Amino acid sequence: MAEKSTGIPEQRLLSVFLGCRSVLSRLVRRIVKRHDVEDILQEAFIRSYEAGQSTVIRSPRAFLLKTATHLALNHISRSANRLTTYMEELSPSEVYELTADPPEARLDANERFTLFCRAVGSLPEQCRHVFVLKKVYGLSQKEIAKELGIAESTVEKHIAKGLLLCTQYMQACEAGPAAPAEEGVQRADRRRAP
Repeated sequence: MAEKSTGIPEQRLLSVFLGCRSVLSRLVRRIVKRHDVEDILQEAFIRSYEAGQSTVIRSPRAFLLKTATHLALNHISRSANRLTTYMEELSPSEVYELTADPPEARLDANERFTLFCRAVGSLPEQCRHVFVLKKVYGLSQKEIAKELGIAESTVEKHIAKGLLLCTQYMQACEAGPAAPAEEGVQRADRRRAP
């Protein structure tokens, strides 16, 4: 990607950086916490600029993406090392206190999971089948399409529909008993049916 020669003009690198900033941001955000993204993006620009002073970067965009990815992964690694060092200094009871969820949080998580399972169970049969293959078994859209003998676009529509209906079901249940959740999901399903 880089070869010996004179440097890359700062304006060209800046232009490329600004052009792919949103892509860089999404990439880094998948790896690190949101509040660390800006620092990593700035560091990626600086390092790319410094590297561009001694070598020709044939693909500045790819170089920026690779640099940002490495910096994000290094950031995570350093954070994990600091946490491990800190945890090693604690007694077992202190570790438990820091890592155990409070009983209310565990109960709330269990209730939400149960509600989500009921929401998935209320989906139309083929939509539910596709949704479970994607969300539970982690199959790709292509794998699901091949497995079920349907088009990838149909798989995508079932996944989107499943997400929408599950969200509506859970919101209706959390809103209270004003309208039964299952009826709300079925009504939403009929409205969207072709």
